[in-house]
Order: sequence, then C-alpha cells, then structure tokens
Amino acid sequence: MSSFSLSRRQALLAAPALLAAPAIVQAQPRAIKLGIIQPVTGALAQDGEYGRLGAELAIADINAGGGIKALGGAPIEMVFGDARSTPDGGVAEVEKMQAEGVLAIVGGFASPICLAASQAASRYDLPYIVDVGVSDQIVTRGLTNTFRFGPGFGTVTATALDNLVAINDAAGKPSRTAVIVHEDGLFGSGMARLLNAELPKRGFQVLETISHPTPSRDMSNVALRIRALNPDLIIPSSYYAEFVLLSQTLQQRRIRPKGIYCILNGAASNFRFVREFPEAANLVMDCNHWADPRKAKTADLRRRVEAQGRFWLYNVPLNYSAVMLFADALERAGRADRAALIQALAATGPAFDSHIMPYGPTQFVNGQNQGGVPVNTQVQNGDIKVIFPRAFADAQPIYPVTG
Repeated sequence: MSSFSLSRRQALLAAPALLAAPAIVQAQPRAIKLGIIQPVTGALAQDGEYGRLGAELAIADINAGGGIKALGGAPIEMVFGDARSTPDGGVAEVEKMQAEGVLAIVGGFASPICLAASQAASRYDLPYIVDVGVSDQIVTRGLTNTFRFGPGFGTVTATALDNLVAINDAAGKPSRTAVIVHEDGLFGSGMARLLNAELPKRGFQVLETISHPTPSRDMSNVALRIRALNPDLIIPSSYYAEFVLLSQTLQQRRIRPKGIYCILNGAASNFRFVREFPEAANLVMDCNHWADPRKAKTADLRRRVEAQGRFWLYNVPLNYSAVMLFADALERAGRADRAALIQALAATGPAFDSHIMPYGPTQFVNGQNQGGVPVNTQVQNGDIKVIFPRAFADAQPIYPVTG
C-alpha cells in the first residue's frame, strides 16, 4: 500500500473528529450578562469606582470557581454603565442594559440613583439588586423586581441611636445636646427627619439642624454656627467630600465637641480620609456598612484590594456580596430567566453564606433583607476599628473626646 493511501485513510479516519470540533466549541455555555451601574464620574466618582471594583472581584471569583454550575458552568460577563452621579444617568444606563440583554442589574450607590434606576428596570421586569442606597422608599413602592441586601435608613438609624445611648451611658452620660449637619438631598434630608424624631426620645436635645448642598465648597458658616451653639455632639450625614471639608474646618477652627458621631457618613469609615487627613479623622465615630472582620474571606478580599494600591472601602464588600447574591439566586433558579431569578431572589434564605457582611440570617420581605445590619466604627491611631456590636468588636470606644 502506498504512502498516499495511508495518508488518505488517516485523513478519512480523522474527518469525523475534525467535524466534531466545532460542536465542542458551540457546546460551551453562553455567558450571563450582568449589568453593573455605578457613578464613576461626577461628585460620587470615588464610591462608584470602588463599587465597580467589588463587583469585578466577585465576578472574577465566580468565574474562577467554575461559573454558574446550574447553567453548565456559564461565566458571568459584566456590562458596565456610568450613572454619572445623577438619577437621569442611572435611568439612561438601564435603558442601554435592557437593549444589551442583561439578566439583572446590581448597584446604583446613591439613593436617588437607585430609586430612579430600579423604577426604570421594573418596566422590563428586570431584577435590580441595590448595593448601598439607604432610602427606605426604595423598598416600599411595591416593586417586585427590587432587592436590597444591606440595611436602610430605619434600621441604621435605630441601631446607631441605640449604640449612641449605650456609649454615652457607659461614659456617665457626658452628652445631652446635639447639632445635626446633613446634605440637602434625599439621603441627608431623610436622615435628618429621622434623627429629629428619635433623638429627643433618647434624651438628647437637638439644638439645630443645618443643611448644606452637595457639592459644597466652604463649610465656614456651618462651623461658625456650631461654635455658637456649642453642642456636646455633632451628628453629620453627608457624602465624602463634604464631610472631609467640614472636619478640616472644625479642626482648623479648634472646634472639638465631646464626640463626632456620624451615621452613614461618606468619609468617617473611609481609609482614604484616615490616611490623607489623620488629625481631622482621629476618634470620629460612624454607624455604617462594614465587612465582617471575623470572616477569612474579608481579610483575603482586603489584601487583594490593597495589593492594587487601593483603599479598603465599604463599597467593595457590599458590591462583592450583592453580586454573590445574584449568583446564588441564579444557581437556585436554574435558568437564565428574569422571572425565575426574581422568584429565587425573593426566596433567598439563611443558607446564603457566600457574602462577607456581618448580617443575621438572610430573609427578604418586600425586597428588604431582614438580616441586614450596620456596625459602629471609630478611627483610632490611624486605623478603623469596629466598636459595636460587642460580638466582634476589635476595640473599645474612646469617648468623650478631650483636648
């Protein structure tokens, strides 16, 4: 038999395998498109960038772990949208993502963006997982497509005030008066209303409520008013740049109350603030979102973030956990279908444990996770320490502040 005949026979034998090769490629599961909306330009750009980072890390971990196993190992593909720090920007990105065919959306950060974007998504029965937005209006409108894993205004405020009473009582009740300083948008104004209603019930007199715009360029008048009122406590609710400006102005004018007790503040639990303005940041307390320091995954994620030369901000673990919630629900849904995913999200239970937040058992009621709770932190010696709850605090509160 000639060499030509052998070659021809080998070619004929190999043909079925060659024909089958494209079928193997085609059998690979189609990627699942997940929309991530964050404000990466405008006043909220820092928070948006870190929210995107948290989502990227979660998607990388899910895909490295074999993708969505219930869908044959389908990988998750991020479709990113910049909300441009405005509600209209968030709505525009929802429309683009609807056209792109995303299965769900995660993010938004600011309450106004989350409100507008989740409302727009509801028109398409598009599942929307809120990462931060704390306005309780987000989950009281009857939107079946909207889910918030973290706590909202009501829960955070009640926890913050209960912890403030405990801190104040333990120190011999040195504080009795307070001034509330808040940004004049949906977030700050809503918080101010709650504080004005609840602080007197807990024995604190609100001397005045001072609002400021976002962005703000000067806090001199706010500081002068605080000096004139001479409160025991300053309770600020604002975004990053405004609180940094306020705290620097207070420091420069040597205005030091017995405590600066923040609630959902954009800077007080922020390592960028601590590193860049250590004197202004020292001993500031906050009740806010924070990762669970007891979990090994928290330390691992923090190492990965800081290895990139980035700060460890709460936006990272919140968005990481929100994307993990999406993946968990999709595994249980078993198909890339929006209605099935909404049903699976609503049925999420205590077995969901791939998040890294210090929460109780997961249970959604009207889109709100009943297990979501904040923690209290304090800047101490250039570090951010957890001071409440006691179960996993790594420091004691330093209060009242003297000097």
